[in-house]
Order: sequence, then C-alpha cells, then structure tokens
Amino acid sequence: MRNWGGIAAAALLAACSGGDDGDVPRDADGFPASPRASAPIVSSRWSSEEARDRLNEAGEVMNRVGIQKGMTIADIGAGEGYYTIRLAQRVGPEGRVLAEDIVPAVRDALATRVARERLDNVSVRLGDPDDPKLPPDSFDRVLMVHMYHEIEKPYHFLWNMRPAMRPEGEVVVVDADRPVAQHGTPPGLLQCEFAAVGYRMLRIESMPSAGGYLAVFRAEGPRPEPSDIMPCTDQGASPAPTPSP
Repeated sequence: MRNWGGIAAAALLAACSGGDDGDVPRDADGFPASPRASAPIVSSRWSSEEARDRLNEAGEVMNRVGIQKGMTIADIGAGEGYYTIRLAQRVGPEGRVLAEDIVPAVRDALATRVARERLDNVSVRLGDPDDPKLPPDSFDRVLMVHMYHEIEKPYHFLWNMRPAMRPEGEVVVVDADRPVAQHGTPPGLLQCEFAAVGYRMLRIESMPSAGGYLAVFRAEGPRPEPSDIMPCTDQGASPAPTPSP
C-alpha cells in the first residue's frame, strides 16, 4: 500500500527553501516561471458519468471532504458538470455551487444543462487560465478534479484563488500520481506548488474510485508577495538558492 503519509512528509521538506532567489526568471508581475509543463485540455470529461457513478466517485469525494447542506462550493474545471450536478443536490437549496470552465463552448453547454435541469442553486461562469475570478471570502470548498495538471501558471492561479476562501475553507484536488505531461500531478509537486503560495496540506489519501489520490489544502498566514514565491522543480523540490559571490 502506498505510504501517503510518508509522501506528505517528504514533500513538505522538499517544499522548503530560503535565502536569495538568485536568477529565478519572473514575469512583469513578479511571479516565477514554472519549470514544469502543463497537460493539454483534451476533453471536457474524464470518464462517463455512468462509469463514475458505478464507483460512487462523486459521493465518496463529497463524503471524505465533508460537503454538507448549505455550503458554498466552487467546481473549477467543471467540464460537462458531473460534479456540478451532484454538488448541487448535496448542498441543497440553501447552498450554492459556482461551476467554472475556461473553454467558452464547454461553459455554454454546462449552462444549458443547468438550466434544463432547473438547478437554481448553480451559477456558471467563464474563468481565465491563470485566474479563477472567484468572489472573495465566499467558499467552503473549492474542487479541482482531474484538471490541476492543465494549469499553465500554477503560482498565478493559486495566488489569485486565495482571497476566495473562507477562513476554514478547503481546496480539494483529485488527480493521478503520474507526470504532468501524462495528465497527472506527482503528489510532491502538488504540495510544493501549494506550499509556495501559502497553503498547508491537511491530508492526502488514495482515491481509487477517481483514478488516483485526493489532497486537501487550507490557506494559512498572509498571502506571499509574488516576488517571494520560489518555484518548484517538475519533481516537487524548490530550487536551491544561488550562492552569493
């Protein structure tokens, strides 16, 4: 059995670095460039809804992360709405679900489905690749299921997402443990990138019904300045500081 606790501890050590950031390339806003590639968006669905329901995928994820009636949830990279529909049923009429995608045609198709199924507690919107554009201080949970590996600028994205979280809000990532180019995210890399922007990993668990693992994060402390963010390697370790002359 995979030692997920050991992975978490090792990744936390890998994520720590200090000192001068040396010659880390940065953009005009001060964010570091990410040395890892991103996987292309190849489909608006990960698997058929029937196959996923046979494994009770959404139900198991929602149970594990404590999604309850009345909560406000963001479904990032919602695609055709497998999670959106089931989240809406779980949170009930007193809760809210914001479903987002960055592909206009996918967003429009999901909006049509939401209207057809009369899900009055769901809003559908278009996000940016590096900014989910979520309203501040609004969400109990943010779900990113089989989409994190598609984010081209993870530090921008996670930094822009932080203000949307409520004080006890949690970010839930479901992904496969394989290289990013193969449509997955190694757990050490995932934690390193989140830690670089001030998120603490609460736990990571094997998630066979969703084809990989489930990781839960919470933002802690002040949001770092972009110029203070150190990039991770494609294996999850932060770069060593460049020695001073």
